[in-house]
Formats: sequence, C-alpha cells, structure tokens
Amino acid sequence: MFFYLAKAVWFVLQPSTFIALLIGYGAILIWTGWARWGRRFVSIGAILLLVVGLSPLGNALILPLEDRFPRADLDQEPAPAGLIILGGAENRLVGSARKAPTLNEAGERLLEGAMLALRFPNAKVAFSGGDAGILYKSDSEAQGAADILTDLGVERGRLVLEANARDTYENAVFLKKELDRGGAFSEGTRWLLITSAYHMPRSMGAFRQAGFDVEPWPVDYRTRGPEDFTKPFDKVSEGLRRVDTATREWVGLLAYWLSGRTNALFPAPDPTEDSRG
Repeated sequence: MFFYLAKAVWFVLQPSTFIALLIGYGAILIWTGWARWGRRFVSIGAILLLVVGLSPLGNALILPLEDRFPRADLDQEPAPAGLIILGGAENRLVGSARKAPTLNEAGERLLEGAMLALRFPNAKVAFSGGDAGILYKSDSEAQGAADILTDLGVERGRLVLEANARDTYENAVFLKKELDRGGAFSEGTRWLLITSAYHMPRSMGAFRQAGFDVEPWPVDYRTRGPEDFTKPFDKVSEGLRRVDTATREWVGLLAYWLSGRTNALFPAPDPTEDSRG
C-alpha cells in the first residue's frame, strides 16, 4: 500500500509535474468565467518554470544529500566481505525489448560495483532491484544487472540477486532476508553500500532500520561540490530534472521517517547521532 500511495502522491508533488498542471489548469480557466484566475495560474507557473529551471535551486537542494556521507575507507582492515549494489541504473523496459544493456544516468552504480568487485575478489556481490513500474511492466532489473556485471568480469557465482524490491526500504529488508537465507551474511563483516550519492542518506537510513550495518560508497555525483551551490543551469529541462531528483529524496526522507522506515529524518554518518535525533 505504501508503494502505490507514494507513487500517487509523488506524481502530484513532483515540481515539474506540478508546474505543468498549474499552467495547464490556468490555460483552461482562461476560456471560462474564471479567466482572471487562469491568467494568474499561468503567470505563476511560467515564473516557477524559469526560476526552477534556470536558477541554482536544484544544486542547492541536492548538495546536502550528496555531501552527507563520505566514502568508506577501503584501506581499512578487514577488507569488505560484500558489496551491495542498489537498482535504478538500467531502463529494463527498453533493455528487455531491445535485448541490450540500457544504462541510465545512475549507471555508475553497476560500473563502480564491478570495479570494486575486481578490487576485492573474495567479496560477495549482492544486487537488489525488481520492477517498480505501475503503468508499464518489465522483467526484474536483477537479471539485467547480473548480465552486465558478468560481462564486466564479475564471476556469476559471486552474485546474490534479490529481484522483488520496488523501493529503497524493500531493497534493505528483502536483501537482508536473502543474504541471511543463503548464509552469505555474518555479523561483524564489512559490507559496502553502492548507490547514487544523493540517494545515500535514505538508503543508509533504511538499511540501518532493517538491522543491516553497511558502509557507504556513494557514486553518480551530480555536482562538483560546494562550488556548484550557486551555479545556474543553461537548460530549463536540466534544472527541472535536478530539482525533481533532489525533491524526491527530501520528500522520501520525510515519508520514510514518518512511516518508521528510518529512525532519523536526515540519517548521519555516525549512526549514534540518528538515535539521539
């Protein structure tokens, strides 16, 4: 129920969609007896479109997410016993139809996962990702990820695949059960969590809540760092996409905290700070 409710709420709250609905509704009102309100809605929507699309707002929103968790120290002993790669790096709807890998902007999740797997040849490589589509269904992302990882040099025998998760919380819960069932996980071992940097706070919170102590390995950075805080966009579409991405994470963090899927509104690198918060 949470999954479908979250999808429905986000459809309306997504900034780009909200702006489009505002302009569209205003345009309809212009042709009715509410023309004055229609012009107001269209004007507000147009201003929002320019501000959200061209201003540094998207960077300002995503930077705190990206900079929240630094990368784990790979030189620290012991070496990682396992690597966890979260789904979202491939368009399976297109990939399954074309019979070809179709990586998206988050493709670094799989690429860096493979690189770390080659660096730590004794580590298990776990992938979690199912089909999160509602209108259009595809096969599980796990199968496509397995094919890509093996093509990149990771032995298939090292892979642990979880193919049913539809969101971040299910990633954590379902994968923990899969690893426990297969005997691949043991307390006190190091596991790296590989996902997009902006997605790391919510992911770490969900895995901690599921009782899975993981270390962050953020990838897929969208900004250079603090110097991008005031950097505007030269394309409205890029600014809108950045704001959509960041807003989705902030809304997701709030929803996860309110629903008990994390124990902190903004999970911190030190888990003891979460419990105090």
